[in-house]
Amino acid sequence: MTPILSLRDVDKKYDGTLVLEKVSLDVGERDVLSVVGPNGAGKTTLLKIMAGIEAPTGGKVIYRGKPVGKENLDLVRRRCTMVFQRTVVFNTTVYKNVAYGLKVRGFPENVIRRKVNEALELVKLIGYEKRSAKKLSGGEQQRVALARARVLEPELLLLDEPTSNLDPKTTSIVEEAITYTNRYKGTAVVIATHNIFQARKICRRAVLLLNGKVVESGSVEEVFLRPSPLMAGFTGVENVFMGDSRPTEEGTSLIELGGGLTVEAAVSRSGRVTLFIRPEDIIVSKSPLKSSARNVLEGRIVEVSDLDSIVKLKVDVGRIFVVQVTKRSFREMNLNVGTRVFLAFKASSVRLL
Repeated sequence: MTPILSLRDVDKKYDGTLVLEKVSLDVGERDVLSVVGPNGAGKTTLLKIMAGIEAPTGGKVIYRGKPVGKENLDLVRRRCTMVFQRTVVFNTTVYKNVAYGLKVRGFPENVIRRKVNEALELVKLIGYEKRSAKKLSGGEQQRVALARARVLEPELLLLDEPTSNLDPKTTSIVEEAITYTNRYKGTAVVIATHNIFQARKICRRAVLLLNGKVVESGSVEEVFLRPSPLMAGFTGVENVFMGDSRPTEEGTSLIELGGGLTVEAAVSRSGRVTLFIRPEDIIVSKSPLKSSARNVLEGRIVEVSDLDSIVKLKVDVGRIFVVQVTKRSFREMNLNVGTRVFLAFKASSVRLL
């Protein structure tokens, strides 16, 4: 099936500075793609090019199999709608903000009313129709902007950091609206974000953009749950180790990490490997647990960090492991720096890169 939009070797320069270099990607029907990367990676510029707002310096943008040019640029701009990180609302009512694009396109008033009401209901702004959009909170304005884009029923919705600086409740509303728009309206979505957790939650595919280059791409599972060392470094994946692996007769691997420390992985692999273990996959106890976990390591807590709903611990077991416990568990086990603990995790939790 022909993608909605494709980029082929796209470059973009500003005053001689290259901000995008040889970027190639496809966005298909009903796709949900995250473009992740740090600030300054080129994410916003990439979305502007996809929306037809800016032209690439080099390479091609292809819409429905045809290169984007003067003859179809207006069509691309109508069918690919972008919501910016810095929301701009018109100095009028919420209703007129959301209805604006429909009025410009000549829709009859009864259709406009129905579509605007549907969009406002989606972003939980029913009852705000007559309020001044300029006097709303930042989160409410972001929802107005999303409704204004959604009401046009684009083929491709491009969102630049859609929940940046929003409170958890508003973030949830926006994420639900994005998911609904994709799942039930068939709109393809591209989200530029540095929020890895959001990308994992609502997207199916991901690309990593660093210094204007796509350096990693694949399904969310490939990119985030089995990341390469490069992606692991960017996403902050912890407990990344290198070691020497040898297969066992059971089809698993024993991996020597050095210093007499060995862990078992559920897959068979030989030679030098890089592995990671997610902190949330590790069970912490003050005595060895009777469980099916193939890996049990003894060590001492060397650092404690309070992270709101959880407590992050660094435990020295010969190598430094990062683990997480709830605040309740932290209190009940009376944990602190210097406490001797046992770490248990399954062989399937040891992921090889």
